[in-house]
Amino acid sequence: MRTETHPLGFFLPESTRLLMLGSFPPPKARWSMDFYYPNIQNDMWRILGIIFYGNKDHFLLGPKAFSEEKAKAFCRERGVGLGDTAQEVIRLKENASDKFLEVVRPIDLEEVLARVPRCEAIVVTGQKAMDTLLSVVPEAEEPKVGAYTELVYRGRRLKLFRMPSSSRAYPKPLEEKAATYRRMFETIGML
Repeated sequence: MRTETHPLGFFLPESTRLLMLGSFPPPKARWSMDFYYPNIQNDMWRILGIIFYGNKDHFLLGPKAFSEEKAKAFCRERGVGLGDTAQEVIRLKENASDKFLEVVRPIDLEEVLARVPRCEAIVVTGQKAMDTLLSVVPEAEEPKVGAYTELVYRGRRLKLFRMPSSSRAYPKPLEEKAATYRRMFETIGML
């Protein structure tokens, strides 16, 4: 089994107030753009389209692709940084399932947060992402799905949110996921 290094790096606009962390990108064959949440079957960009534009298709470039340009512009405008909690993994099966990811090297949270001094909240978008983050910040209290806990990390106070996975494998309707994410954006004051 070979290790895979994260192909995207972190996307951290200067305006980042919210750091959104998934687990690890799917295999490149499943990408519809060279950016975060690239799988057309993943609903993250639909969730954000519903919340911010009232249109689940806002970020679509066509029927089988998201618009990287629109996604990046949204993140810059709204202060959303994107990354993943795993930086190097072994895929135990050649698919996008978190269940078959073995994390070899997790996020260097201190280095990432140093690059986003305005960040006031971290959001993890799935259980694998949460488990990996907790492996580097064991003092953090894991929030329930849809909720947050307070985290003091290196003297910095942050809200730590646990949001539902945007994968269609997570059995919740799109509108229900969007409502949960909307509450999170409202809590931070980004809506």
